[in-house]
Amino acid sequence: MVADAPPARVVRHHSALGEWEIVSRAPAPRLRAHVLGYHGYVERTPGVARRIEAPSGRVVLIVGLGPPIRVIDPRDPAGASGTRHSFVAGLHNAYMLTESGGAQRGLEVTFTPIGAHLFLGLPMDALANRAVELDDLLGAAGRRLAARLREAPTWEARFTLLDAIIAARLADAPAPAAGVAWAWQRLNETGGCLGIGALAAEVGCSPRHLIAQFREQIGLPPKTVARVLRFQRAIRLLERDDGARWAAIAHDCGYCDQAHFIRDFRAFAGRPPGEFLGRRLPDGGGVIGD
Repeated sequence: MVADAPPARVVRHHSALGEWEIVSRAPAPRLRAHVLGYHGYVERTPGVARRIEAPSGRVVLIVGLGPPIRVIDPRDPAGASGTRHSFVAGLHNAYMLTESGGAQRGLEVTFTPIGAHLFLGLPMDALANRAVELDDLLGAAGRRLAARLREAPTWEARFTLLDAIIAARLADAPAPAAGVAWAWQRLNETGGCLGIGALAAEVGCSPRHLIAQFREQIGLPPKTVARVLRFQRAIRLLERDDGARWAAIAHDCGYCDQAHFIRDFRAFAGRPPGEFLGRRLPDGGGVIGD
């Protein structure tokens, strides 16, 4: 373990639902502005496991260490769905489904959108509402990364390797546009409760210019990102209070009324808040999909 590496946290679950182990570690401190966490996972379930992947405001890199995962877009099951092994999922403005066949093993890296933009060196709107194979994004570098992670003997060795590889790629990347970084920070600070006009005024540019920069370096326009961040804040508050104060939470998160809150929830999770919360699996197992 390198000197500045934090300790890993292990969560295990065993029940009729299945067995899973999740090993999580924060990245090295120098990376935390752009990388939110590492998660190694091993899972066995009685049959096919399908989960809801709601929009999160994060970009996820999955490196498969076992069988492939099927990714399903309910809006376009024929065109955007298919199996993936190691892939990057960009920002989404609607939920997706993932499906595994009863056994799964892999590694997840969670980036901020700006962190993913720097790591990949690609316009992020090319990844919006998509899950793209790592090979297709990074070519030989992506194949080497996946191979080295598969060969590493322990989760800690994989996390340490990621610290080094990500740090090297970020060091070679050009700095993000200062206005985008500031606007992203402000949207996070306010839980998405900041209008595009006010945001552009703070940055000192036109709304049109800010939207164009957001599409390139974040993946979605700021108004959509704000909706996703507001939705994610609502989920956190609902989980904390087990959904008992829906109306108050809707108001606190900036929704016009409870109807507006439920409409956004259906758009982002495919179902109303109570049903979504009721589908949560224990011990970080995700949310059961149809």
